[in-house]
Amino acid sequence: MRHIAIVGSGPAGYYTAEAALKQWKDDVRVDIFDSSPVPFGLIRTGVAPDHQSIKSVARRYETTALSDNVHFVGNVMVGQDISIDELRGLYDAVVLATGAPNDRRLGLPGEDLPNVYGSAGFVGWYNGHPQFAELHPDFSHDTAVIVGNGNVALDVARILAKSGEEFQGSDIVAHALAALDASRIRRIVILGRRGPHQVTMTPKELGELAKLARACPRVDSADLPPLAQDAALDAGMRKTMGHLRSFAMGETANDNAAEGGEIVCPGRDIAIEFDFFAAPRAILGTDRVEGVEVERTRLVEGKAVGTGETYRIPAGIVIACIGYQTSRIPDVPYDEQGGRFANVEGRIMPGLYCVGWARRGPTGTIGTNRPDGFAIVEKIDADLGAAGGTGKRGRPGFEALAAERGIDFVKFTEWQKIDEAEVANARQGAPREKIVEVDRMIAKAHPSVLES
Repeated sequence: MRHIAIVGSGPAGYYTAEAALKQWKDDVRVDIFDSSPVPFGLIRTGVAPDHQSIKSVARRYETTALSDNVHFVGNVMVGQDISIDELRGLYDAVVLATGAPNDRRLGLPGEDLPNVYGSAGFVGWYNGHPQFAELHPDFSHDTAVIVGNGNVALDVARILAKSGEEFQGSDIVAHALAALDASRIRRIVILGRRGPHQVTMTPKELGELAKLARACPRVDSADLPPLAQDAALDAGMRKTMGHLRSFAMGETANDNAAEGGEIVCPGRDIAIEFDFFAAPRAILGTDRVEGVEVERTRLVEGKAVGTGETYRIPAGIVIACIGYQTSRIPDVPYDEQGGRFANVEGRIMPGLYCVGWARRGPTGTIGTNRPDGFAIVEKIDADLGAAGGTGKRGRPGFEALAAERGIDFVKFTEWQKIDEAEVANARQGAPREKIVEVDRMIAKAHPSVLES
C-alpha cells in the first residue's frame, strides 16, 4: 500500500490526487492537507466571485475527495502543526501543492502606506479569505490605480467598476459588497510598463469590460502599434488587440460627438483607463496614499526602459497585480528568484515533491495543473519502484500524532457542514455567503465539540 500526502487542496492538489487514484487504484491512500478548514484553494478565494462557471470545476475535485481512498485534512498548518520531516516519516511521498498565495512586492517607496494593497490581499478581501477579511479598503477617493497588465488586474478593475446589481449570482462576500456599493471611485487607471502587444490579458476577460453597466474602458490610440503588426500575433492575442483597439475607437467617436458622431459608453460614469508604457516609480502620500509617480517608458528589445519623463496620478487606493510567490515551509529548499520551491522537474529531495505553482511559479491556467499532477505521480511511481509502499504508517500515523498534539483537523464530510451553512445563509440570488472567520468554520464543522 502506498501512502501519499499532498499539501494544498487547490487544483494542483486535487489533480495530483486524481492522478494517484488512476495510477494505483485501490493500492493507494491519499491525504490532502490544507491550512484552511475548507478545500479548493484559489477556486474559493482566488477566482473572481462573478466567474461562477470557472468555480464549477470544484465539482470535479469533489468526486475525487469523496473517494474512499482520499481524505481531506483541513485546518492543519504544515511546518507548524506537523513538520515536513514528520510527514516524510509517515508517508511514502509528500507532494507540495501549496500554490503561490503571497504577493510579489513592488519594491517602491511608499508601498507600505495605508490603502496600498497587493492583489492577493485585495482579492482575498472580496472573496472572503479569513486572512484578509479585516482589510477595510477605503473607496472615498475618486481614483484607483491598478499596477499590472494581466487578468488579475482586469478582475480587480471589473470588481471596482461593477454596480451592486451586476453582482447578482456571484459569491462576493457581504462586507465587500457593502463597501463597493458605497464607493466613490469614478476613475480606474491600469498601469503597464510595456505596450499592448505585451499584455497577458485574455480576450474573454478584456471583453467583459465592454459589457459593464456603468463603466467605459478607454485606450489612448497613440499607444497602439500599427494594425499590420497584429498579424504576427497568435489568434488569442489578435482577439485581445481587437478589444484594445475597440476601446481606443471610443476616443475618436467621443471627440466627434458634438458634430453628431456616435457617443461611446453613453450614461456610464466610471472610466477604466489603460495607461501603457507607464512604470510606477513611487507611491506618494504621508498618512495614506495620495497618488502614484509614473515614468513614461519605451521598448528596447522587448524590455521597458525609462525615458526620464515623469508625471503624477492622484489616487486614493493602489492595488498591485504583479504576480505571486509560494509560501516558504521550514526545511524545504526555496528558489528566491523564482518565488517557488527549489526543484528539478518536481523533485525537491527524496520523498518530497512539488507540483503546480509551487513547482513552476504562478504561470498557466487552472487546467495546466492537471498534466502537472499526472507527471509528478509518474515520477513518484518510478522512484518508489515495483515494491510500491515502504511500510510507512500514513493516515493512521498522522491521526495518532494529531490526537497526541490536539490538532483539531477538519474532514471533508465536516467541510460539507460548513458548505451547507454557507449555502443556507446566502442572500437572494447568490450561491452562498462565505464564512470568513476560522473559529466559526470550526464551530460549523465540529458543533458537538463546542456543545460539550
